[in-house]
Amino acid sequence: MTTQYNVPDFFACKVFDEQTMRSRLSPEVYQSLKRTIRRGARLDLSLANAVASAMCAWAVENGATHFTHWFQPLTGITAEKHDSFINPAPGGRVIMEFSGKELVRGEPDASSFPSGGLRATFEARGYTAWDPTSFAFIKDKTLCIPTAFCSYGGEALDKKTPLLRSMEALNKQALRILRLFGNEDVTRVTTNVGPEQEYFLVDREMYLQRKDLIYTGRTLFGAKPPKGQELEDHYFGSIKPRVQAYMDDLNEELWKLGILAKTEHNEVAPAQHELAPIYSSTNVATDHNQLTMEIMKKVARKHGLVCLLHEKPFAGVNGSGKHNNWSMATDTGANLLSPGGTPYENAQFLLFLTAVIKAVDEYQSLLRLSVATAGNDHRLGANEAPPAVISIFLGDELSAVLEAIETDSPYEGAAQKKMKLGVDALPRITQDTTDRNRTSPFAFTGNKFEFRMVGSGDSIACANIMLNSAVAEALKQFADDLEGAADFDARLHELIKENIAAHKRILFNGNGYDDSWIKEAVEERGLLNLPTTPDAMSHLLDEKNVEMLLSHGVFKESELRSRYEIQLENYTRTVKIEALTMLDMAKREILPAVESYGASLARAMADKTGIDPALVSVYEKKASADLSHLLDAIDGAADGLAQAVEKLEGAGDITAQAFLIKDEIIPAMEALRKPCDEAETVVAQKYWPFPTYGELLFGV
Repeated sequence: MTTQYNVPDFFACKVFDEQTMRSRLSPEVYQSLKRTIRRGARLDLSLANAVASAMCAWAVENGATHFTHWFQPLTGITAEKHDSFINPAPGGRVIMEFSGKELVRGEPDASSFPSGGLRATFEARGYTAWDPTSFAFIKDKTLCIPTAFCSYGGEALDKKTPLLRSMEALNKQALRILRLFGNEDVTRVTTNVGPEQEYFLVDREMYLQRKDLIYTGRTLFGAKPPKGQELEDHYFGSIKPRVQAYMDDLNEELWKLGILAKTEHNEVAPAQHELAPIYSSTNVATDHNQLTMEIMKKVARKHGLVCLLHEKPFAGVNGSGKHNNWSMATDTGANLLSPGGTPYENAQFLLFLTAVIKAVDEYQSLLRLSVATAGNDHRLGANEAPPAVISIFLGDELSAVLEAIETDSPYEGAAQKKMKLGVDALPRITQDTTDRNRTSPFAFTGNKFEFRMVGSGDSIACANIMLNSAVAEALKQFADDLEGAADFDARLHELIKENIAAHKRILFNGNGYDDSWIKEAVEERGLLNLPTTPDAMSHLLDEKNVEMLLSHGVFKESELRSRYEIQLENYTRTVKIEALTMLDMAKREILPAVESYGASLARAMADKTGIDPALVSVYEKKASADLSHLLDAIDGAADGLAQAVEKLEGAGDITAQAFLIKDEIIPAMEALRKPCDEAETVVAQKYWPFPTYGELLFGV
């Protein structure tokens, strides 16, 4: 690390957090702000002015000259427009000021952000609104204020707004359940997330020699090197000095921003690594993860590296995910997914657990489409990424408990008693009584669920919006049922029993990579297999999904339709850019390289023939013929891809374009890649136009 002081001394030094607010605001203003945050009420202007004045003074003291409303549009990255604090003063001078009005609301130009048809291009007005539940911070001399982003008509144009709505929906329904168990102390239930971030580091000089990495974030060509991850010697291995220096600087920058970076290690693939934070509320975790991805890339440049966040930057080795560890907690400190020590605590735990099972089963399509991108389509189902079929792993003990409840059969942990919730004492359900299942898309890991399908470069907002909403719906149905029950304990037992039986098809503790499981899941259990983004997105507007999301106020119907358009549009544009990049590299780099090497062989053969034809070796004849065949194969495949891309112009609406991409363009890309990768294995190294997999994966 570059600094010589202790981490606690500088942790969150760039964050206007509670400690800073307490020291900068009057007790009255501080308490009013806290009440506003807890209740979600609109800020009084006088209160906003007081907060803004203190925030400005603190930011200026820490070197800030500008402020921005920092938001998360539907591009998947963050956005910011900077305004300086300066205002005119007498005598041609300036003063540094920041008003409450500027704090709580901004008006960025919204015309160029994706809207999915919510607005015409010429309709430029958009609004940002301060989210006081996520602390402001300083980045590059700019005070960044986390905000929600909406259109002139009030439609959400960002990922934060529906995320906050989904958290509120779950809070509302979870409180209803807790009241039924006699819990009157809890006033709020929040979801907490700890997203594990996987990434690759490659040398920047090599990166700049590859158009595919520059334009698309992944390699579109590349033969398998002699050594990949077969020896499993990189996972948790000793971290190389250059990488460790990067990690040290990265940690320092993250800690200054109050981001709880905790764990760092080498991942399975060469050049692959992971960073994991301590859990925080889903809203804050989402903001922090967006910041983390930005800072990872920025710090890498300082070390002559490039951080790759694509889900599958290299074929044949592990892709990168972002494991979304999700739990529910009360404001009194209880984890609702943590087993308890009394009958009621365990009954409450099992009810919340059953709600999650029900939610995942009934809304598996929403969870799948929440992680659907062109990049993640390459990752899912291969090299430690979960398959595209959603299932839940519970482990042996919990599975046995649920089976005993469902069948009214004895369970060994209950001294061979049949278990009736709220009457017989359940066994104390312990954590970590079973191994983890790395092939499961949705695994229970003691007191949380790990949703492993999220892609490395994705915002975690989308997955958590759908997860929160689906669980809120399950809890609502449970509350509706139990609130009218004459005998709560009896109905609780039957409700859990009924739902275990109804949704046990989603439970699977085996190997998710096994082809027989995919067949069983689809043909016998009726689970959805949605391998590509077009397949998954076709379910967003299913009547059941729309009705649920609208009923909880998470989305308006117009917002859902816009997101359908945006996600498919992003998919088609991404793959089209990849296809055009492949054509450019094939025609302008690979074909000339193969031709040049072939020409050099031909000249050598001609020279030998002029002296004595017997001097021409069998190898030279075979190599020359192979190169000639490869030239024709590459040229023909490039023409095929070009023709497929041309079809996009007349393909019709965005749905038709997406399926054309899936059915014709991606297969044409694979057809072009095959002879190009073969050429890499036979063309002399000095002729090959860009760094190989071996150089990229082992070059740091």
